[in-house]
Amino acid sequence: MMALRIEDYALIGNCHTAALVGNNGSIDWLCLPRFDSDSTFGALLGNERHGRWLLTPANEPIQTSRKYAGSNLTLSTRWVSTDGEVEITELMPHGVGRSQIIRRVRGVRGHVKMKQELRIRFGYADAMPWVRQLQTSKSPGIVAVAGPDAVVVRGPRLKSNGHSHSGEFTVSEGETVDITLEWFPSHEHVPNPFDVQEAIDATEDWWEHWIANCRKTEGRWSDELERSLIILRALTNEQTGGIVAAATTSLPEQWGGVRNWDYRFVWLRDASATLKVLMSQGLRAEALTWRNWLLRAVAGDPGDIQIMYGIGGERELPEQTIRSLPGYRGATPVRKGNGAYRQYQGDIFGELMSALRSARELGVHEDRFSWPMQRAILRFVEKNWQRPDHGMWEMRGSPKPFTHSRVMLWAALDCGVSAVRNFGLEGPDNRWADLRDRIRDEINSQGFDSKRGSYTQYYGSKGVDATLLQLPHVGFLSYTDERMLGTVAAIEQELMRDGLLLRYRTDLSDDGLPGGEHPFLACSFWLAEQYARSGRISDAEQLMERLVGFCNDVGLLSEEYDTTQNLQVGNTPQALSHLALVRAAVAIQESRPNRA
Repeated sequence: MMALRIEDYALIGNCHTAALVGNNGSIDWLCLPRFDSDSTFGALLGNERHGRWLLTPANEPIQTSRKYAGSNLTLSTRWVSTDGEVEITELMPHGVGRSQIIRRVRGVRGHVKMKQELRIRFGYADAMPWVRQLQTSKSPGIVAVAGPDAVVVRGPRLKSNGHSHSGEFTVSEGETVDITLEWFPSHEHVPNPFDVQEAIDATEDWWEHWIANCRKTEGRWSDELERSLIILRALTNEQTGGIVAAATTSLPEQWGGVRNWDYRFVWLRDASATLKVLMSQGLRAEALTWRNWLLRAVAGDPGDIQIMYGIGGERELPEQTIRSLPGYRGATPVRKGNGAYRQYQGDIFGELMSALRSARELGVHEDRFSWPMQRAILRFVEKNWQRPDHGMWEMRGSPKPFTHSRVMLWAALDCGVSAVRNFGLEGPDNRWADLRDRIRDEINSQGFDSKRGSYTQYYGSKGVDATLLQLPHVGFLSYTDERMLGTVAAIEQELMRDGLLLRYRTDLSDDGLPGGEHPFLACSFWLAEQYARSGRISDAEQLMERLVGFCNDVGLLSEEYDTTQNLQVGNTPQALSHLALVRAAVAIQESRPNRA
């Protein structure tokens, strides 16, 4: 059995890691205890032999539906079978220190026979665990151990069935059956059972309290906006403050192709943009936590700053091929790590400085480390601003003077000038302002095609790039500037496919990879935002309505969308897609404040 469609999965998580639960009742992806740990259930990148946990009615269900139970990550699934109806509540408890999963089965009517199949495969399905039964009648279950990892699963008795464990039980109307999984280091004793109801209540209370601290946004897409904020929070590691780009690795950008990347790391750009979105909703604590992560991660010489880090700030992220997993529906290679961490991308300095400016504006005070670090970044920018780079899309061809990257270097200096002149911090603001203006002049002379009336992908090129839609985001020019409107027209002409935007033309770009990919969802959300801010409200609303229609039944978006087969594509849930959704929804609402 191959993996489900990407949109058939829902996310449960504990702000340390996350699991993908299929609409067939199977947990097909789970890495323990962190997002970037080796997989324990890896069927998403193979089949059931690579690890999964199936829980479903034994008889073929007639109907199924699912939703999140409120403003949280508690997944509620209703199954209707010939025997009756059950509800399964699934979540990962928050704030317990270890990764746990709860799967509660409640009988709604009738007598429904349920079945389980459990295949635990540590180490990306490369480690077959040693499994033993718990020797206790009060809390039956099994313990699986391999290398440094161990899990205990408690609930209805499971029996060995070759290389898996399976079992059946019946739940009647009004009855509740709890099943739990808990990870622990294999050298420690098996943890005692935890109070399931207490864990459910505490977790749901925590999520409801967190979302209550966000600014309430009314309007047409307020539900999608709120769900996106929850997903962004779920992708933030609570211990370290690192914000991962997605919960998965190697879900393909091109069916059967090689554009399969590991996104379970902290890209400075994506994390900065996520932070800015969270701060725009009034979340000050997240700003402080992330800034502290940043100070730890980039400590030292600014010349050593990487575009991405591990969740705890790890620097070495070597890209490896995982041969024990055959790939999502055969898409290879499956990758662990990401070689792009060695690239130089100048835009990250603007993203960092812009996020830190937003934190200052929200009231996060500079400490004795944070402003000196920013001054060191700006010294590096002064010396290296003319250096070509690999661009936001991490092209694996030769470095170039990407226009977007130069604009973000302009933005870094602009943030430094603002810090001195508006917040009273110390620094050579006049020198920074002079260089900022010099870079602006260069961009307008070398990164703008006057004949076409558009900014270009890089200096001297004729093509465009969807990153150019971000130029107004940092104040380089207004959304209604004639040069911006000309750039939008060029992007619509060159990058539009079936009404959505490509990132760039892979067939015309030196990105070091075979051509071909699908429209990139974040880019289309940027276009909707641009439409709204430049007065094209009807176009913005039409595009936004189509884009939110690509969300699955529980509000999740992946990286790209296949408009031919109507399928989500790429790693999921994708932070960049969800933060771009929030920005677009806010832009449309603010552009039409009296429109619901």
